[in-house]
Amino acid sequence: MATTTKYIFVTGGVTSSLGKGIIAASLAKLLQAQGYRTTIQKLDPYINVDPGTLNPYEHGECYVTDDGAETDLDLGHYERFLNVPTSQANNVTTGRIYQSVIQKERRGEFLGKTVQVIPHITDEIKRRIQILGRSGDYDIVITEIGGTVGDIESLPYIESVRQLKWELGENNALAIHLTLIPYLAAAGELKTKPTQHSVKTLMESGVQADILVCRTEHELSQDIRHKLARFCNVTPDSVIQSIDASTIYDVPNLMLEEGLNTVVLRKLGLESNTPDLTDWNAFIERHKNPKSEVTIGLIGKYVELQDCYKSILEAFIHAGAENEVKVNVESIHSEYLNGDNAKAMLSHLDGVLVAPGFGERGIEGKIDAVKYVREHNIPFLGICLGMQMAVIEFARNVLGLKDANSTEMDENTANPVINLMEEQKTIIDKGGTMRLGAWDCKLTDDSIVRKVYNAETIKERHRHRYEFNSDYKAQIEAKGMIATGLNPDTSLVEIVEIPTHPWFVGVQYHPEYKSTVSNPHPLFVAFVAAALKHKKSK
Repeated sequence: MATTTKYIFVTGGVTSSLGKGIIAASLAKLLQAQGYRTTIQKLDPYINVDPGTLNPYEHGECYVTDDGAETDLDLGHYERFLNVPTSQANNVTTGRIYQSVIQKERRGEFLGKTVQVIPHITDEIKRRIQILGRSGDYDIVITEIGGTVGDIESLPYIESVRQLKWELGENNALAIHLTLIPYLAAAGELKTKPTQHSVKTLMESGVQADILVCRTEHELSQDIRHKLARFCNVTPDSVIQSIDASTIYDVPNLMLEEGLNTVVLRKLGLESNTPDLTDWNAFIERHKNPKSEVTIGLIGKYVELQDCYKSILEAFIHAGAENEVKVNVESIHSEYLNGDNAKAMLSHLDGVLVAPGFGERGIEGKIDAVKYVREHNIPFLGICLGMQMAVIEFARNVLGLKDANSTEMDENTANPVINLMEEQKTIIDKGGTMRLGAWDCKLTDDSIVRKVYNAETIKERHRHRYEFNSDYKAQIEAKGMIATGLNPDTSLVEIVEIPTHPWFVGVQYHPEYKSTVSNPHPLFVAFVAAALKHKKSK
């Protein structure tokens, strides 16, 4: 355990999407596995206050924490690797920084001073970076800085890193720079020049990289490592190769082989020992050596971009390993699915998940998908909007309420089986105003979910504005769809099941957010098991 909180800053150069989040999470895993209390935060340079109002095509999924923060999807990686909950303090945007500074200025907290990027914005950034470190809960805080070095919007963050490295002192902070070593097939060689220029750009802002992590498709020779060390002012053992991996879960072991954790701890003046990755490697062993496989259809309207459903896809990996099953996820665009082609698109599947989302585009395809799997006894899991579509489908085709709908899709529907929450009706601002974060749910005895969770009360994360309309609860239950999970304070319906179906569960919350390598989510584990049972029964 460190006597003083240590800080690690992870920056990226050359291009975005190099995998800073995975490198940060992998390093954190290695440090955690050596007994250091470690957390990670993400600084995002965009001016949105949070990603909650962003279209998923813009920024991938919006990840939600227990305390209701709408955050960057990298926080999902942090939790999946570390099995430690994150919070609002783990994700900071430029929008939130400026919002905070402007609010202070309006309150007169700057005593009439001219408010400037330096020192006021940078001071706020530094304060946010150190919130987690000053809590006393962590020995090491890793801060991932979004964007690319040299971007205009990243400059205040890099300046804040420069100041903090100086203020915190030697052995208390270091900078890791993640960069690309491209391979030119025509020349048959790896090129270091982009990395040299990226490090130079970082140095122009006053920050010397202490460690280089080099993304590459080919092994780095010792000659290349020494060349980079010489031109970038780092020691040769501080040039770390990050070669492409078959799965992100291999990266901690690859970083261990490269000695990333060893050089980090040495530079921070901390003791290094062998990380205990026993459970982690047992998971990888199960993941890579499945005994069977299933195919599950993911019905959504953002399927062109896999990051839109990142947590769901990772939850299937965790649940698959737990069941020693390879889960093949078949993405199906709900806009192109209908009653005429449902059989062709769904009949071969071992299970179907109808994904969350917002807005009316593609919802009729989701409803047709639910109808098919309900009538053909295919295991079903509906998440958030997927659960709402299951309720609408049941109301239309079993209760005979042909115009049943959600007021999100049709505000004038005569049968609003899904309706806007009363407290939401007067809200104008869209950002951060939904039902967010962890809420309690009481489970009904003898239900699927009661057996799945093996608990009477659970707490799951939410992100939605519309709810099951309890005015229809009695008639829906009379026809066989049962509400098996209720919020104990509001009586809002959280879970629906069809007991006569082999496995049919819809949940208003997002179970995928809480699935980790160490604790695969029980609902996904049970769903994959049901899919395997269905496959064997065909």
